[in-house]
Amino acid sequence: MPPIEDPQRYERIERQLARADLELGAAEVHGLLCGLFCTRQKDAQQRWLDQLLAQTADNDLLVSECRRALDELYRQTKSEFDDPGLGFRPLLPQDDEPLQQRAKALSEWCQGFLYGLGVSGLQQDRLSTQTREALEDLAQITRVDVKGLEASEQDEEAFSEVSEFVWVAAMLLFHDLGGENA
Repeated sequence: MPPIEDPQRYERIERQLARADLELGAAEVHGLLCGLFCTRQKDAQQRWLDQLLAQTADNDLLVSECRRALDELYRQTKSEFDDPGLGFRPLLPQDDEPLQQRAKALSEWCQGFLYGLGVSGLQQDRLSTQTREALEDLAQITRVDVKGLEASEQDEEAFSEVSEFVWVAAMLLFHDLGGENA
């Protein structure tokens, strides 16, 4: 997977979401957006913001600041998806964060991604068998129990492999849906 240009992006989005009293974390918010991008939604930004900010007051300063951060995340993520080199990468905590925190965020990213697909009205019968299986695997990742993870080399390696799989599954879906809703 390509490296993230801004290592603090995850933490900044987390803080903005918390300040605005939004219940979702940065990983889930990003997963939702990526699910919408994968299905080529022309109104992805509006759908995304509607899902995130529907219960907030328009005149709340902290929500306005959060919206600006989300607008920037949208632009960065769109740029990553538009890049022919596929610079996209799930937004997760940095590698120096505890493994349980990173695994929980990956699970939440998958949950957001699947929700984004659902919001977009994705019809699974139009997908390849391989892509449907990948979606089932992503659903399994949302149910992972992170409490038993340890900071061992074996668990770190397993996390790395699952993270890579998530990226590949998202790209598979993105390519599988190349003409849909475009």
